[in-house]
Amino acid sequence: MDRNLNELTDEELILEFQKSGNEKAFEILVLRFKNPLTNYVYRFLGDYDACVDVVQDAFVKVYRYKDNYSSLAKFSTWIYTIAGNLARTEYQRRRKRNFFSISKFGEEDKSFDIPDNSTRPDVLADASMKNEIIQKALLKVRDSYREAVILRDVQEMSYEEIAEIMQIEVGTVKSRINRGRAELQKYLKDIYFD
Repeated sequence: MDRNLNELTDEELILEFQKSGNEKAFEILVLRFKNPLTNYVYRFLGDYDACVDVVQDAFVKVYRYKDNYSSLAKFSTWIYTIAGNLARTEYQRRRKRNFFSISKFGEEDKSFDIPDNSTRPDVLADASMKNEIIQKALLKVRDSYREAVILRDVQEMSYEEIAEIMQIEVGTVKSRINRGRAELQKYLKDIYFD
């Protein structure tokens, strides 16, 4: 390669990994997608430990099935589809078990946000409380609506990308986002955010 791997697009990196097995290309993809996927899966599941496992499984699948990627799709769409499928499976598995973990009792929620040390502690505490309230409300939103809202409002994906990831029509995506936002607004109606 005559260009630095870091300068390559996601699609060029996965193709490099497919062609030559260059693990450095895979490592760069992991670095690029680890945090966004963690945020996406956490917002969907609401459990950090399960989220870490799902994201790790997603990267294992990308590694093992790298040759299944087709350059017809954006790499981000492909990896979000893998992570989304794994997250839905984990969510359904957890729902079926529906158990209360004693190890979680009294444990604080972990945050993925990198704290800004220049911010006052009271502002940080307020933001953390708001984030927790939003996350709890988000988990109450119907599954199919929640996923669409997370992909649009948190991950900032286009309607077309969301349609491809969720394997539904663009019109259905827009409808689910609107309904999901309405449900979320209902759960947050008594909360004041400035």
